[in-house]
Amino acid sequence: MGEVISLKDIRRVFTMGDQQFEALRSISFSVAEGEFVAIMGASGSGKSTCMNILGCLDHPSSGTYLLDGLDVAGMDLNRLAGIRNRKLGFVFQGFNLLARTPAVENVELPLVYAGLSAKERRHKALAALEQVGLGGKESNHPSQLSGGQQQRVAIARALVNNPAVILADEPTGNLDSSTSEEIMDLFTDLNRRGITIIMVTHEADVAAYAGRRITFRDGQIIGDTGANP
Repeated sequence: MGEVISLKDIRRVFTMGDQQFEALRSISFSVAEGEFVAIMGASGSGKSTCMNILGCLDHPSSGTYLLDGLDVAGMDLNRLAGIRNRKLGFVFQGFNLLARTPAVENVELPLVYAGLSAKERRHKALAALEQVGLGGKESNHPSQLSGGQQQRVAIARALVNNPAVILADEPTGNLDSSTSEEIMDLFTDLNRRGITIIMVTHEADVAAYAGRRITFRDGQIIGDTGANP
């Protein structure tokens, strides 16, 4: 299996007035195709900063980031936006669905930016909804869906472009424990089908679903368990 993510000596320094804060301190790790990785750590540990860099939402101050073989660390924002749409699927704690838009059109959104025809978009979006167990719910608006179903729509949207990696940021944070288990079972099933998943969570029981756990503290990696040899 090839590497889909490679971070090498990544630093992220924020300047606030005359003070500098080093949020990431020369971190390095790689993720192989097909891995399911949980990133853990307390608030302020650097895990969210790392996720923003992985998601091409922020630039590292120094270091190398290869995403599916592309060196993205030095790309400008326009190029990053294109890479983000093609290579990454995002799942958020708050679902981030358009409230007045049916499920199928929410799922189609990444394909609109990719320039696919309306017919292709609809075909792919319906297939993605089937993949997450929401066949027949394509016309429902978010208000007509439970929290778990809304998160499934968000996962379908993340899948629809066939991304290299799905990035999930606290994907069960707004769900009760039973629904959280359903969503994590879905992630596990998707991973078994070969989809690479990187998930930020502060919950140990959620992280336990992942085959590998990377723990951050004070901008550094202090643990990496279950990594592929």
